[in-house]
Amino acid sequence: MKVSIRTKLFIGITCLVVFFVSFSIILNSYFLKPYYILQNKNMLIKTANQIDSSYKNNFEDISLEIEKFEQNNGIHITIVDKNNDIKYDSRGIKRMSLQVNIIDRFNNKELNSKQYVFEIAEDIRFNTDFLNLYYLLSNGNKILLRIPLQVITESVKISNEFFMLIGLFTIIIGIIATLIYSKKFTEPILKLNKIAKNMSRLDLSEKYVVTSKDEIGELGENINSLSQQLDISINDLKGKNKKLRVDIENQRALDDMRKSFIANVSHELKTPISVIQGYAEGLKINVIEDEENKIFYCDVIVNEARKMNQLVKSLLTLSLIDSGSAELDISVFNISELIEETLNKFLPTLNEKQVKLDRIKAKGLMVSGDRIMIEQILVNYMNNALNHINEKREINIDTIINEGKVRVTIFNTGKQIPEEDIEKVWQSFYKVDKARTRAYGGTGLGLSIVAGIQKLHGNSYGSKNVEGGVEFWFDIDT
Repeated sequence: MKVSIRTKLFIGITCLVVFFVSFSIILNSYFLKPYYILQNKNMLIKTANQIDSSYKNNFEDISLEIEKFEQNNGIHITIVDKNNDIKYDSRGIKRMSLQVNIIDRFNNKELNSKQYVFEIAEDIRFNTDFLNLYYLLSNGNKILLRIPLQVITESVKISNEFFMLIGLFTIIIGIIATLIYSKKFTEPILKLNKIAKNMSRLDLSEKYVVTSKDEIGELGENINSLSQQLDISINDLKGKNKKLRVDIENQRALDDMRKSFIANVSHELKTPISVIQGYAEGLKINVIEDEENKIFYCDVIVNEARKMNQLVKSLLTLSLIDSGSAELDISVFNISELIEETLNKFLPTLNEKQVKLDRIKAKGLMVSGDRIMIEQILVNYMNNALNHINEKREINIDTIINEGKVRVTIFNTGKQIPEEDIEKVWQSFYKVDKARTRAYGGTGLGLSIVAGIQKLHGNSYGSKNVEGGVEFWFDIDT
């Protein structure tokens, strides 16, 4: 069973208090009476010496002093002269038998000068024991000092009883004080233990409030410092783990993109290569004899070669942009004129497809950017509009000035883009309608090139479904 440090400290200090109090009671019980008797012996010796120094021959000189000793110390004093006649007795002995008893006591003691003879004798009359001191005075008289042991015994008994009460009271007070002290003493330790447990669970939110400058205070400061360093290390590790996960995801995405890119390029090149190979082999073995069909075969080969050339150019452009090798040639130019020049290149196609074109109204709009790349965006947007236009055959081009930017929008009537594909059309080789794309020979790289160019410029681009068709747009710095 787990026992807390507070309980251990409380039990330990309580046991020490009980032990020392009990030990003191035992010492008091066994050694207080002998000590008391020793003190009384010293008191009797001191009294005998004082009487000896004051008493010469005239008893009246010390009668008051003897009476004082008797009253203050409870001593019975008897003085016998050289002839064994009782000169003084505090009890005023008159009976001959008692006088003889006292004389016999002196006769049985061989007293020398400066010799103190003690005995413990029972007094039959009082049925109690006395501590007796026999002493030979310097004038030749003998003195007997007696003190009843009953007084000592009663004093010792009272002292022991009182000490036991004090001991019991001390134990109770000691237990209460120990309980308070152990709680106060162990509270910071338990607090530190709780913080350490939280730290083991990586909960570093709680800190120890240092209120003392002792070892516990130092331990609290060290734990706070450890918690802070651990928090910094964990946050740093979390940041690195997060970055690592992002890098791993990016690497996976890059690998997937590379695989998809290779597959798409292979797929896009496979068809024209197969066509060129087939028609070239037909020409080689003279499958077609008339000149007109030969020209048709050659036109097919040239057309497919042109598609492959366009695909390779688009791949090179996209590769330069993605690798960061493409550099911008920033200049200030008239965007209105650039749009007009670009649309003029599409006039034959527009007329052939009978497209109704609504040109921009604004003139003289000056912008800042790479003119060649901006022209490529316009070309890609126009090709995309022509490839997806419907039977209404309408294309609208407009410019809007907003917050230091010129926004160019190109709208074409046609089928709207599904909402789940709005953001995907900017990915390389992504085609919403693959069958339709194959019909007009699209590679799916035009819009991804637009996205790369706009990212190089740090400007926005996008598309949205509007009433009657789709609108693509891009921003240019003014």
